[in-house]
Amino acid sequence: MKRHTASVVALALIAAACGSGTTSSPEPKPTSLTLVAYDSFSVEPEAFNAFTTATGIAVKVVTAGDAGTMLSKAALTAGKPEGDVMWGVDNTLLARALRSEVFRPYTSPQLSALNPEAVALAPRHELTPVDEGDVCINYDIAWFAEHELAPPTTLDELTQPAYRDLLVVENPATSSPGLAFMLATIAASGDAGWQQYWQSLRANGVSVVDSWDQAYYEQFSASTGKGPRPLVVSYGSSPPAEVVFASPRPDTAPTGVMASSCFHQVEFAGVLRGTKYPTASGQLVDYLVSMAFQEMLPLTLFVYPVRTGATVPQEFTDYAVRPKDPLTVSPAEIEAKSKDWITTWTEIVVR
Repeated sequence: MKRHTASVVALALIAAACGSGTTSSPEPKPTSLTLVAYDSFSVEPEAFNAFTTATGIAVKVVTAGDAGTMLSKAALTAGKPEGDVMWGVDNTLLARALRSEVFRPYTSPQLSALNPEAVALAPRHELTPVDEGDVCINYDIAWFAEHELAPPTTLDELTQPAYRDLLVVENPATSSPGLAFMLATIAASGDAGWQQYWQSLRANGVSVVDSWDQAYYEQFSASTGKGPRPLVVSYGSSPPAEVVFASPRPDTAPTGVMASSCFHQVEFAGVLRGTKYPTASGQLVDYLVSMAFQEMLPLTLFVYPVRTGATVPQEFTDYAVRPKDPLTVSPAEIEAKSKDWITTWTEIVVR
């Protein structure tokens, strides 16, 4: 009975949020909306049931590759989109997304409830922040204990002989976390030092793969794949996932996070320019930042809610790492320099 009452209250709040966006011109009400997302968007279809009940509009999720590929496809069809709302452009892709004019500005009435620093990244509201997290080096706790070696605590330590052939990273040209880690090294070492840093990493046996899945599930020693490398570029919230999905469930996380390596990531959702249903699409954006949906995110996408006051599960409190001062690079600088940075990185590390 208590669960039923809580559901009714939550639904009423969601309906209020979803009903608050309007446009000046009338438009037909859709029976469904298409949410375009990256391949690893693992939110269950049932997560949209409350939105459908409140609005009468179903939500269809269509995946379109990783975030960079998804944005490239959207840029080619800007103004004639293959969906209505997009989820997953992050701060490393933000300036490119705005330049490509993929999104229609929408000022959600929920903005005041969101992290103001995240909202400020898109001041004209072409995009609305939906989650936050950090890309960080993860390490295999048991491996380091067995080898009587302390896990690295700084980026510079990764170039030392003690950590030779231990690190696997993703290619920044093909992977969002790979790009974030390259940016972390640029933020830490500066324009004058990052190239030398990667030369040192290469000399110390860093392994490069195309995707996070390959790095984590095939190369990382603490994953189900039991790979050969005990250091991997992953997320500050990966340790809770190792606890939640393990069977039997361990007493503590088997992986740790090197906090000094973390690069802050903000993901956004936005109304696609050219949608036939801008009002309904705005309502969907409102739902994505509603308290009910935001509190689903930690144990579905393993990210932090962007909504102020949203609770996170105990597993996040116990095992995730969220540094106070993560490494950052401005979206404008990323847009201006990332192509050259990736070209230079490729020449140093891959060729």
